Amino acid sequence: QVQLVESGGGLVQAGGALRLSCAGTGRTFGEKAMGWFRQAPGKDREFVAGLSWSGAITSYADSVKGRFTISRDNDKNIMYLYMADLNVEDTAAYSCAASTRNRNYISRVAIDYNSWGQGTQVTVSS
Repeated sequence: QVQLVESGGGLVQAGGALRLSCAGTGRTFGEKAMGWFRQAPGKDREFVAGLSWSGAITSYADSVKGRFTISRDNDKNIMYLYMADLNVEDTAAYSCAASTRNRNYISRVAIDYNSWGQGTQVTVSS
């Protein structure tokens, strides 16, 4: 099973940018579709972005499309989420996870993912 650790969160002003990293251990990291989710206080966890095992197929939530970019480097067992033009609604705890579905299928539901990381907090100030 893959173990995941997120990093890169922090406090940023509205309009700023951050890059989150998700480092994985385990030889199967490069074989799995992966995803980023976020959860704000008092709200349900929501899908942010996902990508296939190779990174060739990506999917984004409408709320982040055009602002966020997901990518991966399987040689280094790392996945990234570059977030630009951040706004206060992006404030949340961001977590990465490995999909249990087909490696080319990007699910948007959390139940299709396991091996969750501990999360990294992103706070956007106005």
